[in-house]
Amino acid sequence: MPVDPALVGRSFGPTALTDVTEDRVAAFAAATGTPYQPGSPAPVTFPIVVAFEAMTALMTDGSVGISLQHVVHGEQRFSYTRPLYAGARIAATLRVDSIRSIGGADIIATTSAVTDEAGNLICEARATLVHRAPEEATP
Repeated sequence: MPVDPALVGRSFGPTALTDVTEDRVAAFAAATGTPYQPGSPAPVTFPIVVAFEAMTALMTDGSVGISLQHVVHGEQRFSYTRPLYAGARIAATLRVDSIRSIGGADIIATTSAVTDEAGNLICEARATLVHRAPEEATP
């Protein structure tokens, strides 16, 4: 069954505030193979830490009709308003931008606004998710 198009425009989050620490940024950089020097801006992909929490809220909401095990992450882009440094506290709110069905799969476009604790925008993380509903059993 396709994902309900009424999902477009719904928001998920904000996530709990996450502390951006030097240790956390350095560990993320090491895990992703990204060069990082203490005091430098966090790697541009670091906000996925909170954006993924908001994305998980979308995918685990029982009213949405998305089966997490049937989702493929199709694309990810980050658009920055300002750099992110250790010492910040960040949260994300995800919005469903569009849903289209192609060949039995739902293509779900989302934007997660990543903000500091004052609510100021740091970046937007745009993601495309591909969802194929599980096959229904036939008698």
